[in-house]
Amino acid sequence: MNWMTKTRPATPGVTRAPKPGPLTAASPSANIRISNGLKEFLWQLSDTPNCRVLDLGPVWQSTVAFFVDKGYRVTTEDVLRTWTDFQAAEEERRRTCSPEDESERISQTVFGEKFLAGALQYPEHRFHGVLAWDLLDYFDAEVVPLVMERIFSILHPGGALLALFHSRSAERFHRYRVADSQSVELLASPTIAVHARVFRNREILDLFGKFRSSKTFVGRDQVREALFLK
Repeated sequence: MNWMTKTRPATPGVTRAPKPGPLTAASPSANIRISNGLKEFLWQLSDTPNCRVLDLGPVWQSTVAFFVDKGYRVTTEDVLRTWTDFQAAEEERRRTCSPEDESERISQTVFGEKFLAGALQYPEHRFHGVLAWDLLDYFDAEVVPLVMERIFSILHPGGALLALFHSRSAERFHRYRVADSQSVELLASPTIAVHARVFRNREILDLFGKFRSSKTFVGRDQVREALFLK
């Protein structure tokens, strides 16, 4: 896929970005990661009127304030938390079901469809930007395409999606929040999901095959940032 961008001005103006807030006692293990992917994501959205952004991580006041200061409307849905809670509830239901219902074992695809019956419930083309973080690394292989299909449907034509992919199994579970216009704050958190897979480049391109263009940034921390335009 060829990368197609807006025309950049010959002499870009200076953008004043909110300064990252100080690390608090509640997040002693936080660290800052320079994010070229976030910088490009924000630039793609910069001239979108009434811009709406969906953050697929936990609610962080700093992230919400960052986008609100830009005049954007931001919605947050912690999809990974919802997914792990859904799995736990389904496992408990199966554990307590009667023996004659044991044959109810369903495929992961049907399992994923059941999950999406209650998650990511937004109108088509609702959002101009989606922050997926490393969410896709934690879903089963059969469920990932279903989640991507739903995200694609709620993303506005011309919208941007930012995703992170680990090039090896994550050594520690992190959550992400926006620090400023080109940096992301990583917070070491209790593990709520096991890293499920490492995507190869071809697998990522196939997964995002419906998107018209893409751009990838590789960091020294073995994390790839991938930006996709619908």
